[in-house]
Amino acid sequence: MNGEVREVADVAQAFADLVVEEAPGSVALSGGGTANDAYARLAAATPDWSGVDVYFGDERWVPLDDPDSNAGMVQRVLLSAVPPASHHPMYQEGLDIEAGAAAYGRLLRDVGPIDLVHLGLGPDGHTASLFPGSPALDETRHRVVVNGDALHPHPRLTVTYPWLETAGLIVFTVAGEEKRDAFTRIRSGEDLPAGRVRGERIIWLVDPAALGT
Repeated sequence: MNGEVREVADVAQAFADLVVEEAPGSVALSGGGTANDAYARLAAATPDWSGVDVYFGDERWVPLDDPDSNAGMVQRVLLSAVPPASHHPMYQEGLDIEAGAAAYGRLLRDVGPIDLVHLGLGPDGHTASLFPGSPALDETRHRVVVNGDALHPHPRLTVTYPWLETAGLIVFTVAGEEKRDAFTRIRSGEDLPAGRVRGERIIWLVDPAALGT
């Protein structure tokens, strides 16, 4: 697998500590339960994010006030306590999803490489909204595409591998026994979406339950 694996007792706290240590000027954030916990810990650390630009790695195509919105969760849990320089949700009212993908791709092109990208790991091995067997896995031209699968509600936008490879640091957070099978399969070299991620620096923060130790 690609990157450095760090076994940590508390993934959310380890993520918060790492972000404070790295002091990125730009971040791309994610969704999910582990991300929620990680952002709550980061908010509690109250770093100065007045110079930080916030982007996203994937999103369900729903308004920010929808309970399933990643950007809405990030706003409530983190950014309301730690105001950033700028906040760039993927969902844009008035655009259809294809136009939204094109617009966000242009935005990421214009801002250049992101300092820190946060990714999770699904039980099926997906990361961002790069699902097993989906067309987005083979995308080589676009930074952002529409993607989804039958197991996950709502059409989604996701960044692609070529864009992820430009990040300064990619941090995976993997917590809980339900992630153990996927993480074990990735470590053994199985071709799962999260295992395909390449980058300049990749750190996996993994707890004992996910490691099986």
